[in-house]
Amino acid sequence: MLKIFKIVAILEGISYLVLFTNMLAVKPNNLELYKQLLYPIGMTHGVLFVGYCVLAVLLKYSLNWTYKKLAIILAASLLPFATFWVEKKYL
Repeated sequence: MLKIFKIVAILEGISYLVLFTNMLAVKPNNLELYKQLLYPIGMTHGVLFVGYCVLAVLLKYSLNWTYKKLAIILAASLLPFATFWVEKKYL
């Protein structure tokens, strides 16, 4: 399950960056393209975000993580690039 979590962490980080790119780079230049991309990118990121959080909680109990480590890993899902750091340092 740890290998799956690593993959989800990387994909969640990538989807977060793609979502920001859509908001910051595409929206000011092409509103129609922004609207077309918003739903699939947002839905993908949402599913990966929920999967990341659920897998983190499940791994907390199966690998006996401390609550501090779980809190750091969950907080990383809210910051850009942080899931890459977590995957490298904690996993």
